[in-house]
Amino acid sequence: MGSIVITGIGELTTCDGTGPDLLGIRADAAIVATDGLIEWIGPAGAAPAADDRIDLEGRAVTPGFVDSHSHLVFAGDRAEEFAARMAGQPYDGGGIGVTVGATREAADEELAALVASRVAEARAQGTTTLEIKSGYGLTVADEVRALRLASRFTTETTFLGAHVVPAEFAADREGYVELVSGPMLAAAAPYARWIDVFCEPNSPHAFDGDEARTILRAGAAAGLGLRVHGNQLGPGPGVQLAVELRAASVDHCAHLTDADVAALRDAREQTVATLLPGVEFCTHSPYPDAARMVTAGASIALATDCNPGTCYSSSMPWVISLAVRELGLTPAQALYAATAGSARSLRRDDIGRLVIGARADLAILDAPSYLHLAYRPGVPIARAWPPDVQGRRANGISPPSAP
Repeated sequence: MGSIVITGIGELTTCDGTGPDLLGIRADAAIVATDGLIEWIGPAGAAPAADDRIDLEGRAVTPGFVDSHSHLVFAGDRAEEFAARMAGQPYDGGGIGVTVGATREAADEELAALVASRVAEARAQGTTTLEIKSGYGLTVADEVRALRLASRFTTETTFLGAHVVPAEFAADREGYVELVSGPMLAAAAPYARWIDVFCEPNSPHAFDGDEARTILRAGAAAGLGLRVHGNQLGPGPGVQLAVELRAASVDHCAHLTDADVAALRDAREQTVATLLPGVEFCTHSPYPDAARMVTAGASIALATDCNPGTCYSSSMPWVISLAVRELGLTPAQALYAATAGSARSLRRDDIGRLVIGARADLAILDAPSYLHLAYRPGVPIARAWPPDVQGRRANGISPPSAP
């Protein structure tokens, strides 16, 4: 690829952990990248020569956003369900079955095209790394297919056979847990880095603590990292289970007891609380109290949870804006959570920060400062550079055309 110098950066936010807000902001800076990795950062006037040059003409730059929770492999539409929730119908996870049916019926080519479109949409809004889950197949063949398709677009693939209990196993939950933690896991593991489970006793469709523990332990034994959907619809065992099993992330965290917050604080070096405020926006549900977690000392991340039922948005800038407006985070805390925090939830130190040796994954803002991410909600001011998401080059697949 050669080397390239990126100059004319009005404000460079590195999220390198320095300074009172951890953002490591530099003015009038430049970056030199070689073969996709950052080789040099410093004053624009001192930038070394490179094979190519980009002048950003005063635009702000942040690390590319890390969307550590998404469900992009699906077919079908649930707009009517959204309208019903806006009219007051509560969410309990039951609509997932609708998407399962549509996804099972879709051809490989259709699903691949849908995922590619959603990835391009995310990239156009500054996202450079995506985690993508399975979970809308719920048969051995369909879960493997979802992970195989997801692996075309990212190395951060998550096996979510334990999304809900499918209709054909409604009378045999134990049998489905055995399937997920046995033959389905064995077939899916070669295509996955992570295993996840929707641990939610408040939903008749999801999994209780004992079922979730069985599935997660099987995943760990198969060599997969652990992630947990927990405490979304009400208090439950998800957070405590994630901490107990040393999961990398527990996601949602909308209903936490004091003991849950203390557990996240004590496990901050191993388990990140990933917050998904787009879900609460789209379900008329209470938002998580992010400020409470930050004050306690927990590690937090932000992600979209882009999915057809509870948050059909791939916009990390919108999530940042929601986190500032509704979760009690400062703009600096929200940006850090959407970059370095989310990278930590994936146990990655080569993304989410702009430091020597890290990937040269940038979000370029048509604005003078990162503050505009929250200040201008809904305005498409961010775009990713380079124009492919993490993993595509590594998988040898040409990225789609830049937006």
